Amino acid sequence: MKRAITQCCLGCLLLFLAACSSTQLQNRGDYLVDTSHQAVGADSRIKHLVLHYTAGSFEHALAELSKGGVSAHYLVPQQKTDAGPVILQLVPEQARAWHAGVSYWQGRTNINDTSIGIEIVNQGPTDTAQGRTWEAYTPFQIEIVKRLAADVIARYGIAPYCVLAHSDIAPSRKSDPGPLFPWKELADAGIGAWPDAATVSHYLAGLDPHQTVQNIGLLQAQLRQYGYDVPLTGQLDPPTIQVLVAFQMHFRASDYSGIADAETQAIIEALLEKYHPAFQEEPQGNPN
Repeated sequence: MKRAITQCCLGCLLLFLAACSSTQLQNRGDYLVDTSHQAVGADSRIKHLVLHYTAGSFEHALAELSKGGVSAHYLVPQQKTDAGPVILQLVPEQARAWHAGVSYWQGRTNINDTSIGIEIVNQGPTDTAQGRTWEAYTPFQIEIVKRLAADVIARYGIAPYCVLAHSDIAPSRKSDPGPLFPWKELADAGIGAWPDAATVSHYLAGLDPHQTVQNIGLLQAQLRQYGYDVPLTGQLDPPTIQVLVAFQMHFRASDYSGIADAETQAIIEALLEKYHPAFQEEPQGNPN
């Protein structure tokens, strides 16, 4: 009798599964998994897209990223190959790569856990007797990064303000992808954030763009609301200057001196209005 009941229950289960036209069964050898009932309380692990330069040759970068202690999901060479526009994928997107290091964005740390990393072959900065120079990116690289980034963003729903420079998430340690990376060109293609020029002009109305910001505490709060790991000290201290350099390198590469000027504040205000409008409605106080 017990065996008959067991067989009956098994038969009912099989009939139930067969009756559900939406049922998707995966055979995992010793058991079956029904994937037809997907929970709504879930989202993608991937929230950020982080762009880097390799600070070295393709050969050096490939060896370091594939055999060393660091890695990235993608490596973009400087030119297309005979086979066409080839990008190297070194880590599956669903796996964590080791490209961000100690990092922070919008309250999150360990950005490796939530990001896709793209390394672009580029020497980065070179210090000479005449000053620091930067290697330009090739037209092929910019075009292929646009295609790759647009694909990743579409698949994971990454917000514009979460398409980031390595220097954005680690301003005390990193400067990549550097001031020659064309962030506005990518933004014009729908990739990443960029302030509207008219809004920047609105916030600059009547001000000298080079005028020094008096309320450093407010500027710090604005940068922090956008995402940066900046202290709320009310002082233009070294960590704040490092964040300003990273911010300016991303959004005003013509001058990334780290000076807290009116144009820098107008840019962050325009970005907050566009991407975080609630911040404009909240009283910020004055840490000074």
